[in-house]
Amino acid sequence: MGASPRAWWCWRWRQRRLQGSPRATATGFWSLCWLMLGAWRGLLASACPTSCACSPERIWCSEAAASLVSFPVLGKRSEREKITDIYIANQRGLESINEIDVGLYTGLRNLTVVDSGLKFVSRQAFLKNINLQYINFSRNKLSSLSRKTFRHLNLTDLILDGNPFKCSCDIMWIKVFQETKFPKAETQDFYCINDYNQRISLLEKPVPNCGMPSVKLNTQNLTVVEGKTITLYCEATGSPSPTIAWVFNNIVSKHESDTNKNPASFTIKNVSSSDSGIQIYCIAENIVGEDQASVDLTVFFAPNITFLEIPYSDHHWCIPFSVRGNPQPVLTWLHDGAKLNESEYIWTKIHVTNRTEYHGCLQLDNPTHVNNGNYTLVAQNQYGKDEANVSAYFMEDPGGKQYLECWFPTPDETELTGSPFYDHPGYIEDYGTPTNDFEDTTNNSNQVTSTDVSNKDNEDSITVYVVVGIAALVCTGLVIMLIILKFGRHSKFGMKGPSSVISNDDDSASPLHHISNGSNTPSSSEGGPDAVIIGMTKIPVIENPQYFGITNSQLKPDTYGP
Repeated sequence: MGASPRAWWCWRWRQRRLQGSPRATATGFWSLCWLMLGAWRGLLASACPTSCACSPERIWCSEAAASLVSFPVLGKRSEREKITDIYIANQRGLESINEIDVGLYTGLRNLTVVDSGLKFVSRQAFLKNINLQYINFSRNKLSSLSRKTFRHLNLTDLILDGNPFKCSCDIMWIKVFQETKFPKAETQDFYCINDYNQRISLLEKPVPNCGMPSVKLNTQNLTVVEGKTITLYCEATGSPSPTIAWVFNNIVSKHESDTNKNPASFTIKNVSSSDSGIQIYCIAENIVGEDQASVDLTVFFAPNITFLEIPYSDHHWCIPFSVRGNPQPVLTWLHDGAKLNESEYIWTKIHVTNRTEYHGCLQLDNPTHVNNGNYTLVAQNQYGKDEANVSAYFMEDPGGKQYLECWFPTPDETELTGSPFYDHPGYIEDYGTPTNDFEDTTNNSNQVTSTDVSNKDNEDSITVYVVVGIAALVCTGLVIMLIILKFGRHSKFGMKGPSSVISNDDDSASPLHHISNGSNTPSSSEGGPDAVIIGMTKIPVIENPQYFGITNSQLKPDTYGP
């Protein structure tokens, strides 16, 4: 329906809503809906083929008196794409189905043509109907039907009973399809007409000289060394004689095939390591069915270090690398020319494996200045080896020794990284730490050993810790001694300030009896040898006899005046 009529109806309904009561408004709304539905159905009916009925998702043509002679086609593309079911029955004039008509219904899922005059179905009839799941061609006039018409479809049902099929190899695929798709108890009893016009059950008596193809490769393990030539053979049996085809994807090496002979051959020349892991299929097909076999191509080649970069800091320090090789190369590291023995503090870890390529890190746990220097990665297998170098700088030497060689790129390093490591855009001037975008995702399968340099570093660290601990103990002892000396001066034999205490009590608990001589400038001769200088006053000291076990009866108390 055009835009103007629809706008008019909207305006009309709005006017009714503004002017009328709620009941009138509701009545107007439903009237508008019925009018719109009627107009839409009329428009769809005008596009629907004659003698058929149509809905948004279905077309059905079942009137016996109709004269349908070709497959029904809707006028508009947008309407055809929405159709999922087509049902045709009692159309004796419909004799063929081809790709031009059925291919227009790309959303078609269910197709039924029964009790009609169907005699021929094109091999490409359903090439565009990839969603087709159900087909029912029962009780038509089909005498043969090609397997190629349906082989690309994922059918759940194919019903063909009631057709006068001729007993030939052309229809044996139907029996194979039913036996493969359905349990034996649910398999349809499929019949054909022989040369004597007899009706034969294919379940009980298959057509003679009709056999499924069978293929066999000359090897199940196709291995070759890089640069060599190899030939694969495929032998096929079946009746009628099957055709053979080689199927593969993206083979880089030069190759050629010969399928005119049985066994067929496939030859790869100057095999490239890039083709390792490719699957090669041999497919044999005849009118009864098809069979296939496959083999993986394995290419052995020497290691090749494709990437080696300066270290960066993540959870651990990492010297990233990528290595190709088959069989998997054995990885060894050298530090300043000496073999690096890996351990729990420094080890090789493979993060990602892709066929014959390995991506990983030499990981270092808290490296120090002794780990600075030149690192060499050596990858080796029985077909050869490869080496690459990179310089690493983790920490400044606290003793002042500089690893000058870290500041000069080696030729291998420049070739692999494209620039010296200290010019790398992710390098930080202090420690040479680039940004990390390498995920730690795999196992620690390539555990390695600890270096002599790392062991020496650990011993030096322990020595430093011991010396620092001893120094701390000594300092603590000195502080305690100073505290004792400071507070030890305030003993029971000394008093602060010029004062005199006179005790006439023999049982006095005071430890000292003392007086002040009133002199402001005490001299060494005043007070005697037992005098105590407190402040600017020298006070003679008389020991309390209680400290020496002397009783009151043995000692006469003395009293001193000012």
